[in-house]
Amino acid sequence: MIQQTLESLRINEMRLVDRIARFASLGTTRVAFSEADRRGRELIVTMMKEVGVDTSVDSVSNIIGRREGRQKGPKILVGSHVDTVRNGGRFDGVLGCVAALEVVQTLEEANVETEYPLEIMIFANEEGQTFNGMTGSRAVAGILDPMELTETDENGQTLAQAIEVCGGDPTHLADVERKPSESVGYIELHIEQGGVLEQRGTAIGIVEGIVSLMHAKIIVTGTARHSGTTPMSLRRDALTAAAKFIIAVEEEIRSGKLCSVGTVGQLQIEPNSPNVIPGEVRLTLELRDLDDAKVRSSFEYFRQHVVEIASVSGVEIIVDEARQFASALADPFVVGSILRATGRLGLSHHIMPSGAGHDAQMIAKIAPMGMIFVPSVEGISHAENEFTSDGDCVNGANVLLHSILELDANRGRVHTG
Repeated sequence: MIQQTLESLRINEMRLVDRIARFASLGTTRVAFSEADRRGRELIVTMMKEVGVDTSVDSVSNIIGRREGRQKGPKILVGSHVDTVRNGGRFDGVLGCVAALEVVQTLEEANVETEYPLEIMIFANEEGQTFNGMTGSRAVAGILDPMELTETDENGQTLAQAIEVCGGDPTHLADVERKPSESVGYIELHIEQGGVLEQRGTAIGIVEGIVSLMHAKIIVTGTARHSGTTPMSLRRDALTAAAKFIIAVEEEIRSGKLCSVGTVGQLQIEPNSPNVIPGEVRLTLELRDLDDAKVRSSFEYFRQHVVEIASVSGVEIIVDEARQFASALADPFVVGSILRATGRLGLSHHIMPSGAGHDAQMIAKIAPMGMIFVPSVEGISHAENEFTSDGDCVNGANVLLHSILELDANRGRVHTG
């Protein structure tokens, strides 16, 4: 009877959709630690109080909601973030947060008591629009460099000051760090932010891992000279050399010999004048793949390739500040829980990597991690026209609910009152 009761549990569809709409009414530019972000944080706290969970703010300004279990030991973690990129969408991060609340409220209304406590984690500054991203989750994982607290935003505010304004206490940063023994697992529901699920006609994406990401800055230096008086044979055109590099990245990645994706996403041209040969170009190179080694080897390939381009073009090319975030593989036990939940709900699924970074990537260092994706229409995200249907949001929330029940049941027992 208990098993039948649990299998029939479903989240409240209208309540989930309404909570997403309440966040959207605040606007979709909520850069972390801004006034708009603080309004988003206040709203999620209000929602937590509506659900009745015990709510607190930790030293790095993560918002935490706790529902007790039968035992006081390790916890099942669930959550996401409410900050956005500039001109972002209404689902990125928010869906995972309100779905976590809906899971807890559904359990409360059904008088279901889990073996393990549940903690909703609303992580601070996932997006990294001003300061380095995933601040809150990196602190929980014990990998936030205290030196970052002194970094400043465009208004001269330090990260430490920003955290304080949001209710944290950066002088006690070490208190935030979790040990692996403290968590049974972490599950995050998120929109896919790509077009794979929609193209396949698949309801649920089950993440096998979050890709490694390497980011490098490249400076191309030539000579700025008059465009009309300098013959082609005497030019040291920084932009032409940069263009050769950009085309090389596109062609070599598409060949399949290197990592999965590579992007030159930013260009700064000096003097950026229509009648002056560009003297300097600064650009960014980003490489991603589930295989850490493949990302590193691809980076080395391009670092050697710029030497050839520099020689042919008569310019200087410096590759600077390469930074790599390691990939994070999903935990097989957590993936199994999500698979069983998806099957129980009769939903189609596709096992896939996450090409975007998430807080789950950091939390994987201290807890068994899993992620659930739902389709993004036309693969659009980080934009105001980002869209996921109500039905897909509901499907994802129900998979989250039953994944948590599966995880709890297989590492403990679930009781109904």
